[in-house]
Amino acid sequence: MTGLGRGGRAPAKVVLSLTVLALLPIATASASAPDQRVVAPPPAATRQDASRVAAGIPRVYSLQNTGERLPRPRFPSFARLPIIRPLPDPFQFFGGAIDKSFSSWEWHRDQIMAAIEKYEIGPVPSCSRCTITAQYVPPAAPGDSGTLTVHVERQGKTVTLTSSVYIPRHMGKGPFPALIPMTIASMYFRGKTMSFPPPKSPNYGSLPPRIFTNLPIATIDYVSTQVAQYCASGLCNNTQDPFYRLYPQLCAGACKGTSNSGIYAAWTWGFDRLIDGIDIAVHQRVHPLPVAMRRLGVTGCSFAGKMALFAGAFNERIALTIAQESGGGGATSWRVSHQIEAQNSVEDINDTNYNWWAGQMKQFAGANVYKLPVDQDELMDLVAPRALLETGNTEFYWLSNGSNYVASRATQRVYDTLGIGDRFGFYLDGDHAHCAVRAAEVPVIKAFVEKFMLGKSGVNTHVHVYPNPADTVNYGYPIVMGQFAKGKIVEGIGGYAYYFPTLDYKRWTDWWGSGDPRFPDNWNTGGTVVASLKHLRVDGSGSARQRPSASAPGRRAVRIHSGDTLKAGYELMMGGLHPAATVSLVRGARISVDIVCRHGDSYVLTVPMPAHTYSIPVGDRRWLPSADPSSPLSYQGSTVVPRACRAGRVTNAYFNATGVSEQGIANPGGPGFLTTDIQDPLRVRFHVLDSNSGQRSGYSPVVTVNWIPLTASNGPNRNPVSR
Repeated sequence: MTGLGRGGRAPAKVVLSLTVLALLPIATASASAPDQRVVAPPPAATRQDASRVAAGIPRVYSLQNTGERLPRPRFPSFARLPIIRPLPDPFQFFGGAIDKSFSSWEWHRDQIMAAIEKYEIGPVPSCSRCTITAQYVPPAAPGDSGTLTVHVERQGKTVTLTSSVYIPRHMGKGPFPALIPMTIASMYFRGKTMSFPPPKSPNYGSLPPRIFTNLPIATIDYVSTQVAQYCASGLCNNTQDPFYRLYPQLCAGACKGTSNSGIYAAWTWGFDRLIDGIDIAVHQRVHPLPVAMRRLGVTGCSFAGKMALFAGAFNERIALTIAQESGGGGATSWRVSHQIEAQNSVEDINDTNYNWWAGQMKQFAGANVYKLPVDQDELMDLVAPRALLETGNTEFYWLSNGSNYVASRATQRVYDTLGIGDRFGFYLDGDHAHCAVRAAEVPVIKAFVEKFMLGKSGVNTHVHVYPNPADTVNYGYPIVMGQFAKGKIVEGIGGYAYYFPTLDYKRWTDWWGSGDPRFPDNWNTGGTVVASLKHLRVDGSGSARQRPSASAPGRRAVRIHSGDTLKAGYELMMGGLHPAATVSLVRGARISVDIVCRHGDSYVLTVPMPAHTYSIPVGDRRWLPSADPSSPLSYQGSTVVPRACRAGRVTNAYFNATGVSEQGIANPGGPGFLTTDIQDPLRVRFHVLDSNSGQRSGYSPVVTVNWIPLTASNGPNRNPVSR
């Protein structure tokens, strides 16, 4: 073997020795991580890196994972994972310590990566036992593409990556910044394999070529299906894919058990190997690849947007990540989508492609999502301190744009806290096809490319764009779902339930730094309600009175035992001198209860609320169906407490009225409450009862349903309707 130093030369075909691989740390699989719980931040690791801005924070690194040798936490069992309803605090170590300084970010980042591998995608294995060779062949004629070939050999088996390479002409000899688009050569769909012709060079993915006109930027394709097959439907057997032949213990597709690595882990591993190959080819002795290793960018859209985000998040050699319309599992939060979006209308843990994810993520389906120690805003956080631009598209409800907005604001807070707010931007618009780019977005993308790939100074990348009817030129309304007809987007069905300019995104992160994951308020917009029981004192006779805080002395909680019947219910009242009204709670409402067992286990128990319609006479201001907490009418739903533990206590409960999917074009979702009277306040409260012991929570604080009309550029103001 021939070793390759960082500044040395090597033959055209270079073999990267194990000694050199030691200098290129790869994320270690969670299964083999040190068995150590982190209780305090470590000293800042020493980095030999010349790419630093004035504030002293690097824009890119020469290593794949600068924290690879840091100790990883010992994660508890699923039962012992705590319930975290808001977004987890990315500045809190898994041992409990909180540190917001940049000197500790490296360890925060490595812990978040470990959790994502442990619970979401499975191990992204080390390639320390691999032999990697790479060779770049320049174009045979002007205007042609070059070819980069990377071979990864492990235990007698090989993965081969072949990438088309475009080198700018008439712009000097380089080295050039390079954009890496996520590409597939085939797709498995409904029992058949569909092949796709290779994209034309230069390949910018879904980004408009005009962004790169006259810019000295190369492109290098990442053909992900050379690592693992893309499966668009059903559960596929990927065990014979190249990645899983190298790592058969990680299974795939038909794998039984809960320790497999999903295809996003495989694709992330393959992307890392491509970057290894680029680094080798840059140093080959004859016709070296004229690419600047510290000026690499990655991009993709939709499922490839997720792929691009994982690639940029897990590999610190990427200077700029552009993730377009990545949807659930990408830039959107799993827990926020579950909490505020209409059921079955967006991609969440219940409704995703499990060829992509590790089997163990299924245990977080439904209300168990709140036991997930991390969330997707933290996947975006992993890109820090490097640059990230992510986009959404309100034209398609299933992309969960409300959740995307909340997660984006959370990531913005991380970048701002680290003092690098200009390195993260989000652009959530609409009025265009999936993976298309409106003209107003072009200069934004170009600004990120110029600043973080070309090193241009004086470029404004403070970009926080979201739907705003006050600016229909740049912000890309409508907020009413559209559908395609004769190649054009026309008036859609269903209304988007959230008014972005007043959307309360801070409630998910207000608790950061406190160590106490509680919401400061209720969620209430457009007929969609998420109400909290808050803090209530309960005595043995069943009476209750509200307490001001969780730390109030003498506070007690509803006690429950396995086999008990837990009842839950809500009441509503129409305020004001209202006319006769009809109020409906649509299908999909639920009351979920957080329970902590005596021995430390925790779980979430969900009580479905049936759909129901109430007729309210003129001026009637009674609580319906009954103001008597002892009345059976006050409890519309019930469930039997499972044998998760013998005894436990209710720490909180939440009423979710978020509606269901209307099953229309792009899966628009309806709100939780519908009413014929949107002028007068609709008030809602709820409570829970252990019918065996007689202990009840008392009523939650009253929530007034917010009926602010939504505005769309292609439709009238309207209250959301169910169709």
